[in-house]
Amino acid sequence: MYNTGFREKLNVARYSKFLFSLAAIALFTIFDSLPATAQGNLLITPRRVVFEGSKRVAELNLANTGKDTAKYNVSIIQYRMTENGAFEEITEPDPGQLFADKFIRFYPRTVTLAPNESQSVKMQVVNSDKMTPGEYRSHVYFRAVPKQSALGEANNQADTAAVSVQLIPIFGITIPVIIRSGQLDMNVSITDLKLSPATDSTKILDLTFLRSGSMSVYGDIKIVHISPSGKQTPVSTVNGIAVYTPNTKRVFKVEINTKNLPVDLNSGTLRISLLSQSETRPEKYCEADLKLQ
Repeated sequence: MYNTGFREKLNVARYSKFLFSLAAIALFTIFDSLPATAQGNLLITPRRVVFEGSKRVAELNLANTGKDTAKYNVSIIQYRMTENGAFEEITEPDPGQLFADKFIRFYPRTVTLAPNESQSVKMQVVNSDKMTPGEYRSHVYFRAVPKQSALGEANNQADTAAVSVQLIPIFGITIPVIIRSGQLDMNVSITDLKLSPATDSTKILDLTFLRSGSMSVYGDIKIVHISPSGKQTPVSTVNGIAVYTPNTKRVFKVEINTKNLPVDLNSGTLRISLLSQSETRPEKYCEADLKLQ
């Protein structure tokens, strides 16, 4: 509540009303193994695009799962990944980082979808002859366009002496797009393993990925308990873990629910593996054991 003196100081007339619209942008970058991802009422398939070998064209399928027509602007933004897996928007690449935006063409740049309607955004690699060997990465950003209220729709019965704030959430999704040029290599290992109690029914597994080479790594964590007699029991799975170039390290935590776990995590061994995503024969990138006691 503003008092009279404060209103006079601001020179706010009794019958004037100021409306400030603040946009709260929610970005969502996908790193799980689901074939599609959703934010708000937008569903996108797939959730990441990798151009390598002879692949030069790809499509992203957008679907509106809501009850209202929605409009999205499509653009490119740049991110750096921190050691804990968070993302920070940047404009200049870090040392050793290559942006893909100059080598990607996509269309359309605006998509309007009626309820239950879908549409494709086509992507193509261009100017590949100008690329030096390396891995190039940018992120495609699908930003929801908020509906604009027509003039005169405001409630004329409202207190015209008040200053009001209207928060308009603007949802968006980012999809990583990677171009690999030339002969690239990658090596990854798991280190700094530690299992600690969190609550009566959960434990936290700390681990660190160390990556080297010219290519990012992306895969699924599989955790298996090996009893003293050699029996193997799956304990936990975490899908879609990435360590992007130029990062050489990522610190990660896995929460393990022990409430209904049919094994004793005070004895035996935990085997932690990082596997490529494949329905037929996943490649094992690396593996490490933690002796329990």
